Amino acid sequence: MASAILIPGKEKRVYSGHPWIFRSDIAKVEGDFVPGDIVDVMSAKGRFLAKAYYNPQSQIALRIMSLKDEPIDRAFIFRRVKEAVDYRRTFADLRSCRLIFAESDRLPALIVDSFGDVLVLQCLALGMERFKQDVVDALVEEVHPAGIWERNDVPVRKLEGMEMTTGLLYGEVPDRVEMVENGVHFWVDVKEGQKTGFFLDQKENRAAIAPFVKGKTVLDCFTHTGSFALHAGYYGAAEVTGVDISGFACEFATENAKLNHLEDRVHFVEANAFDLLGQQSRDGTKYDVVILDPPAFTKTRSAIASATRGYKEINLRAMKMIKPGGYLITCSCSQHILPDAFMNIVRDAAHDAHVQLRQVEYRTQGKDHPILPAAPETQYLKCGIFQIFD
Repeated sequence: MASAILIPGKEKRVYSGHPWIFRSDIAKVEGDFVPGDIVDVMSAKGRFLAKAYYNPQSQIALRIMSLKDEPIDRAFIFRRVKEAVDYRRTFADLRSCRLIFAESDRLPALIVDSFGDVLVLQCLALGMERFKQDVVDALVEEVHPAGIWERNDVPVRKLEGMEMTTGLLYGEVPDRVEMVENGVHFWVDVKEGQKTGFFLDQKENRAAIAPFVKGKTVLDCFTHTGSFALHAGYYGAAEVTGVDISGFACEFATENAKLNHLEDRVHFVEANAFDLLGQQSRDGTKYDVVILDPPAFTKTRSAIASATRGYKEINLRAMKMIKPGGYLITCSCSQHILPDAFMNIVRDAAHDAHVQLRQVEYRTQGKDHPILPAAPETQYLKCGIFQIFD
């Protein structure tokens, strides 16, 4: 087995518990290897640090699989998959949750989402791709799905020297799968929908809105396939308007409303949320509750400033449209916008909107997307619930 020897001092990153080692931290690699192979990670003084898979083409060249000197084989993968599923059995509905969350489940770059009796899998690094069949076999043994679908149509795979691909890995998978989340029914487009077909990370946050929407008028911006909007309707909102720039998303959301018999109270509008918020704010339109759940405004550190302006703008406009005593539910999934920074954005928006905020909750992603304190990258979602006063 080959060994990757780190530059002196770089072993501190491993000791801190972070699961990544960058290419620039490696002094040399001794022994024969093929990209994607498991290698020993060694300090400059020759001390064993970890087992990791190695891809010299990737900036994240080493992804740690174990801090023990143990075989990384099929049996190892089966153990790790079982550990991940068992963790979720303690609190989650296994038919609507993330079963495996990559580094947080000590299976780097592996994502598995569960929708009904179908699983959707993503392998985002070459080393994990080597174990893909073992992962599939372990999932079949552990949760007995009807089918497993591969959604490896992700550009990051190109950085790993892999092709983008989709397809059937096991059993049978229909074009759409029906899933129940918090009592709300959804069609999930596992084959063509964004990422794995549905954003499960907001499940607990969507449940948290229940006390604040009953009997209220609600505006849900960036609604996608209607997840927050339909939860609001399910929890008793008097009228819900969901807004998305995608006509296809609005059509899909409307189908989800009909699936829940909510089409009389929940409807969807195809519009640019920035434009609609601006126009309705100028027109003096008011809501009891406004929900903001936009896509990531930045995926790089270099765009943090422009993303900050975007988040501030939509929050400011939303605050002006909320009736006194109403609620703002505002989210950011931009990893590079840290929780304290997002809170500052919301606070600055309130100042400029001349409103006062009362924080009800400040939340993050659900427990099925666990966070590693040693790896801040694993915490990306922010969700604040605030009451607005004039």
